[in-house]
Amino acid sequence: MLPALSQRAGLWWGLLGVAAFSLTVPMTRVAVASGTLSPLFVGSARAVIAALLAAAALALTRQRLPRGDQWFRLALVGGGVVIGFPLLTSYALTTASASHSAVVIALLPAATAVLAVLRGRERPPAVFWAMAAVGAVAALGFAALRGGGFGSGLAWSDLLLFGAVVAAAVGYAEGGLLARELGAWQTVSWALVLCAPLMIVLAVASAVQQPPSGTAVEWGALAYLAAVSMYLGFFAWYRGLAIGPMAQVSQVQLSQPVMTIGWAALLLGEPLTWPTVLGGLAVILCATIAVRARLGRTVIVPTKREARPHIRSGGGRA
Repeated sequence: MLPALSQRAGLWWGLLGVAAFSLTVPMTRVAVASGTLSPLFVGSARAVIAALLAAAALALTRQRLPRGDQWFRLALVGGGVVIGFPLLTSYALTTASASHSAVVIALLPAATAVLAVLRGRERPPAVFWAMAAVGAVAALGFAALRGGGFGSGLAWSDLLLFGAVVAAAVGYAEGGLLARELGAWQTVSWALVLCAPLMIVLAVASAVQQPPSGTAVEWGALAYLAAVSMYLGFFAWYRGLAIGPMAQVSQVQLSQPVMTIGWAALLLGEPLTWPTVLGGLAVILCATIAVRARLGRTVIVPTKREARPHIRSGGGRA
């Protein structure tokens, strides 16, 4: 059984996952910007490396195999966060800047909340939806302040990023539910292993078509994407979503554009202006109000599956 944890713990676990993901877009941009590492190779190789880590962890801890429809649900998770989001963002970031990409990806908290309501039968209070909407607008405005917004028109990179948002939202919502049954790190591990054969084929095909010859910095960015963005970050993120409620926990992602630009200022020397600082504070304020909405008023209608005492957070074979 998953030990009784406060919903505040879910928020902190979610925030830790978001902190890990906050470098994903900049690192992807670093990896694909010069063209020496193809977007297909970056998107697939990161999954292959993460799958090797996952397979080792599952074998060493002797985890029990998923059962029944859990395999289909793992395929949904893998299709969203192992295949869809990495590949779509890798191709988008060959032409789009990291800041512009954040304009679109800032929609992910709202998309995840909608999927959590539809899939997880959560019913947050009205104040949550109001602040989530305001927070999404604030996040878009904040990112657009640095990325130039959508003034140049809708490009193919924008469509790819919209697809990445939908894919990630599906993977987050289903993964959060599945983590209540399999455990947080087990869910992402099994999803990676399940998708590994396809990603190996794609990685080999891309390497044959365009032999990778990246610099040390580009390989380092790929290593971060594989170990942290694709694997370790999900330990905390799915843990937070499993504790839930998912709709509330998903809103901590509103702070991700702030973190991403903060990392850019710290590591890349990009300037911080007063409008940026004020925009970041607005995003954080909206996220704080949303997640502090009276969780006691959030209604979660359990299914027969979820009503049974099968939830666990880890451990090996019985």
